[in-house]
Amino acid sequence: MDSSQGAVAPVSVYLDVDGVVNPFSPLGTTDWGGEWAIADAGILDVAFAPEAVAELNELAAHPAARFVWLTTWERLAPEFLCPAIGLNGHDWPVLSSQGWDEGPEWWKLVALQRDLATVGSERIVWLDDQLSQESDARSWAEYQQDRVLCISPDPRKGLSRRDLAAVRAYLG
Repeated sequence: MDSSQGAVAPVSVYLDVDGVVNPFSPLGTTDWGGEWAIADAGILDVAFAPEAVAELNELAAHPAARFVWLTTWERLAPEFLCPAIGLNGHDWPVLSSQGWDEGPEWWKLVALQRDLATVGSERIVWLDDQLSQESDARSWAEYQQDRVLCISPDPRKGLSRRDLAAVRAYLG
């Protein structure tokens, strides 16, 4: 079905965990004004904002969204993180660093590009705290222009209300 018949082209949303969903040593209150929740994810304790998880669950249910794990947690994200924090990401595809982490390129950029070539998403959202430090990824995203929304949250705060509102607006 093409867009003239009402179908919405999928937007692939690539989600990192540490520094994004699980901030590093968060201080104070969440961006929503509440306390940080701590959960045992089986392999380590994670801090998270329950409101951010609720918003991610809502966004993942959007008909245009295709959420994908792009994290060093790899398969551990759906297996351990999701049940610990209540994130409905059990069935999301997981991109792996295997074979991509040996070259000079950032493995996440290579894995994302390969996934895009396979699924053909016209637009993407990339949520990763390292994006602000990865010049190749930033250059690639800039070349894509409006096709890519990159959000690089403060790793001590994780995803903010503003970040998730931008994702919602981008999904349409």
